[in-house]
Amino acid sequence: MTGPAENSQPDRQQRLEKMRDSCRLKKQQNDAHALAAPPPELPAELHSAEMAYRNADFLNSSDARTLRIMAEYFEPLARFRRQRIQDTVVFFGSARFRGIDDACEQLELLANTASAAPAAAHEQPASPEKLQSGDATDLQRKRAEAAVEMAHYYEDARRLAFLLTQWARTIPAKGQPGKHRFVVTSGGGPGIMEAANRGAYEAGGKTIGLNIKLPFEQDPNRYITPDLNFEFHYFFMRKYWFAYLAKALVVFPGGWGTMDEMFELLTLAQTHKLAKKMTIVVYGRDYWESVVNMQEFVDKGAISPDDLDLFQWANTPEEALEILKAGLEAEIHGSGKLDDFKFDEASGEAQRPADVPAPERPEDYFGPEIAETRS
Repeated sequence: MTGPAENSQPDRQQRLEKMRDSCRLKKQQNDAHALAAPPPELPAELHSAEMAYRNADFLNSSDARTLRIMAEYFEPLARFRRQRIQDTVVFFGSARFRGIDDACEQLELLANTASAAPAAAHEQPASPEKLQSGDATDLQRKRAEAAVEMAHYYEDARRLAFLLTQWARTIPAKGQPGKHRFVVTSGGGPGIMEAANRGAYEAGGKTIGLNIKLPFEQDPNRYITPDLNFEFHYFFMRKYWFAYLAKALVVFPGGWGTMDEMFELLTLAQTHKLAKKMTIVVYGRDYWESVVNMQEFVDKGAISPDDLDLFQWANTPEEALEILKAGLEAEIHGSGKLDDFKFDEASGEAQRPADVPAPERPEDYFGPEIAETRS
């Protein structure tokens, strides 16, 4: 049985030819328009585009600044969790002095804070030979005296970090065994920062370095736990991680960077912006009172007399350790005391007994939250 005439083979062939002719006409018209204003030459072949998260030009551009800021939050967060860091004790102090030898005589002043390059020869502390010969300038003589003073602070920071780390290894973790409590943390550079990381390393503990990318060459010190060695682009993200995990702060003698960090955390404590009580120890009263008149702030009405109670003075590692221990006791499983926990000599850790309840909030497992702003 044959179909309608319009469905016959010749008719279908004619319709197809008409469609082809129409398509060719449209192509000729489009080609004519294209020739009137020629487009750029086509590439021989087109490769797949770079995926956005692998596009270095984009990631380093101003358009991706928000992503870089987020990365400096989430990447450290992931590493702290993997390394089971629960909280920290932060050490601040001068980054301009290198490590010292046993004789406390070989201090070298660096060109800038955390720089890897030494300062010019005329700025360096005078050597014993120069002092004896009388060839040293007044600046070099003053810096030779300061070098010996800073050598003592270096060794004190090293000793305090050692003692603190030894003590912290007996502290149980909140909720989960194996978490690390009160981990010594520094800015990751030389000087006092190196001393703090060094002392914690020598005590067998993990230790954190939060370094900052600077315009000049600088290197992290070698005592930082490799998986806890960080480098930040943004100062404010670095400061966030100093504040977020810290349960205590020790401020050794230093310069503008040390003062900036100290006063920032004092301000957070003063304004109750942190949802925790932070123990703050200012080390080396003679040094600090010679460069900053804290009482003058009160006398001029710039701060309350009670604001001076936000920190405590210490002049020896043992004195500082007792202040830290007293302040950190309240952080040991909330109201729990060391006597409530069994110390395992084999593992070097204290374990939470079954009858001590685990904390309920996520922040109890990993750091405190920044205090909520009242509406």
